[in-house]
Amino acid sequence: MADPATEAFVAHRNLLFTVAYQLLGSAADAEDVLQETWLRWVEVDLHAVRDQRAYLVRITARLALMRLRALGRRKESYVGPWLPEPLLTTPDVAEDAELADSVSMAMLLVLETLGPAERAVFVLREVFDLGYDEIADAVGKSPAAVRQIAHRARSHVAARRPRGTVSRAATRDALEAFRHAVETGDLRNLLDVLAPDVVFLGDGGGVVQAAPEPVTGAGDVARLLAAGLGNLAVGTLEAAQVNGYPALILRRDGRADTVLAARIDDGLVTGIYAVRNPEKLSRLDEARTLSR
Repeated sequence: MADPATEAFVAHRNLLFTVAYQLLGSAADAEDVLQETWLRWVEVDLHAVRDQRAYLVRITARLALMRLRALGRRKESYVGPWLPEPLLTTPDVAEDAELADSVSMAMLLVLETLGPAERAVFVLREVFDLGYDEIADAVGKSPAAVRQIAHRARSHVAARRPRGTVSRAATRDALEAFRHAVETGDLRNLLDVLAPDVVFLGDGGGVVQAAPEPVTGAGDVARLLAAGLGNLAVGTLEAAQVNGYPALILRRDGRADTVLAARIDDGLVTGIYAVRNPEKLSRLDEARTLSR
């Protein structure tokens, strides 16, 4: 029989991973944070803990915030655009619209525009509904300061998040147009769903070939895609649930080569995200269960 500390940690593990992943955008770093959380947790006197969930979330958030600040320095030297590490997610994640939205590639990129403390406060308050006192303890600030940070972060995110509700059907239709273009070489249907200001981001991490800078505008994005269709057609494109939304995974010789995700605004594709860095594609064999 497991001891109480182990039982509590296992019961909340999916939640803790979700907290760390939303703060870091990296499954590998989130797993490291969970290991550190466990080491801290086993030293805690459980009789003094009133709310084990909140206590574990605070430990995880504090450790993730420390790592987030260190990651910021690493990202400054990252080669090319940086994209979050994609996660295969279980069907129940898609069924929770708020959770799916909070872990979508588009939202994680919006969170990247926040400072570390703002990101932590926003995630803990808006996604996990922690109280201001609990968040203050996690981020090392006063409750009054946390309230101000939360207000700024909400305004910042509201101005940048996808406009309106993003339906999985619209995302699926856009990706089907992309799949059709790959399989037939015909870009016409894809052009119909690209917004005039669409942005293409490719993350190769300096390890594999990818667009070294963001590509903006339907014409330039279409030309980039047309040039790459031949290479894409060499592999097999499969539909998948990635970060709570439909996506495509290109596999070559059975291994994930590229994950393609899209951002939809007002029914048109405003963002295409192509993750190719092999380090970010090594955990795509098993779907993750996330929770909040």
